[in-house]
Amino acid sequence: MNLSMIIYILSWIGCFSGLFLLPSCVVALIYREPEGFVYLFAAILYIGLGLLLTRRRPSSNRFTALDGYVTVALAWVLISLLGALPFYWCGDISHPVDAIFETVSGFTTTGSTILPDIEALSHCSLFWRSFTHWLGGMGILVFIMAILPLSSGKNIHMMRAESTGPSVEKLVPKVRETAALLYLIYVVLTAAEFALLLLGRMPLFEAITAAFATAGTGGFAVLNTSMASYSPYLQYVIAVFMLLFGVSFNVYFLILVRKFKSAFLYEELRWYLLVIGVATGLVVYDIRHLFPTFEEAFRQGFFQVVSVITTTGYASIDYDGWPVPAKSVLILIMFIGACAGSTGGGMKISRFLVAGKYLRAEISRFRHPRQVKTLWLNGSKVSDELLRSVLVYLVAYLLIFVVSLMLLTLEGYDLVTNFTAVATTYNNVGPGFNLVGPVCNFSFFSPLSKLLLAFDMLAGRLEVLPLVVLFSAGVDGIAGRLRQMKRER
Repeated sequence: MNLSMIIYILSWIGCFSGLFLLPSCVVALIYREPEGFVYLFAAILYIGLGLLLTRRRPSSNRFTALDGYVTVALAWVLISLLGALPFYWCGDISHPVDAIFETVSGFTTTGSTILPDIEALSHCSLFWRSFTHWLGGMGILVFIMAILPLSSGKNIHMMRAESTGPSVEKLVPKVRETAALLYLIYVVLTAAEFALLLLGRMPLFEAITAAFATAGTGGFAVLNTSMASYSPYLQYVIAVFMLLFGVSFNVYFLILVRKFKSAFLYEELRWYLLVIGVATGLVVYDIRHLFPTFEEAFRQGFFQVVSVITTTGYASIDYDGWPVPAKSVLILIMFIGACAGSTGGGMKISRFLVAGKYLRAEISRFRHPRQVKTLWLNGSKVSDELLRSVLVYLVAYLLIFVVSLMLLTLEGYDLVTNFTAVATTYNNVGPGFNLVGPVCNFSFFSPLSKLLLAFDMLAGRLEVLPLVVLFSAGVDGIAGRLRQMKRER
């Protein structure tokens, strides 16, 4: 591995971590909050140390896929730790593990919280929580790659490791231009939502934080009631934009270049909308008797279906009291997730499509042994590499889920709480059911369980492989060092 290049990129991550804190300092200044001095101190510290470390240029520009995966995994761990310190230093979150949990939940756009009273936080901390969603939604390294050329055109390895979905390609010839284009689309959509929220008379601060959290499909709210206290208009606006941010950004690129037919014939998009439509219909049918009007039943059902499938995690109502069939639909779509290449989490529609097509091809092969069947997705041939990556992901996903669930059961809580706690953190959704429902939080778990769930959030956001590669590289490094020490003896 090119350790000098990895350290160089991580140094820039530290520097940008400080820059990311500066808007919170402005918010503290506006609201005259003393916590702003803590954020300013952390910003200066991170920027100073980062610039100091970047003075040492890497000895080689060689950057492999292994380097990309290790860099992405370390970058997310580093920025989560750095982002947690202001919470802890200013006293808004008193326990360091809780601060790490909250920050990982923010950057991974999960939205699970350990805070029983969200409104007790300072405005600058509330802003920082939501801003971590916006930064993590598209990807921290994607943001930095849009500004700085870090590794001589090899940034595609980092983009593939950080972006969601089984396949990531350059939209334009240069990776840096691709990253800039992605963020341009991201900013425009965020600004459009912010403007529509203001038109609905949402307070300025709440509109900014809601737009950040919706864009990142994160779900951190600044009110204890989440989205329940807002008007039907605002709930519809947020629901529509949750749906839009769950769409692959490749679709928006096709629209930009006026390939409208290709955009709306995008196979994953059609299935994404179909799943939302079917799930909404099933949920609304099951809860229709709980509301005085059909409009309210439709609005609540549609909002929660979109919130869960895009893994945003906003709640417009305490849906933990809904009938079992409606809750079962929500749990199912929690695993399905949004489109590949979006800011949403979950296993992704495209992986289910590839797995389904492969299953159908295998059944057809049993019936017609001489038949050669080619798999297609979104107008492109499914390569053996892509198929292998999907199968590896599914195996790794299942393994981590089972191990996490078994470890969490040691806490002694009920099965629904444990299962949905792992499911909602691993799929970056936010709230689950029972003790981790939409009006509850994760504060009752032990520090070790919180760290386990924080690991699940990172594994879900990075889609398992970067953390597995980091772990295996660490084990190989330790084993190599032990062998060297043995030979020296």
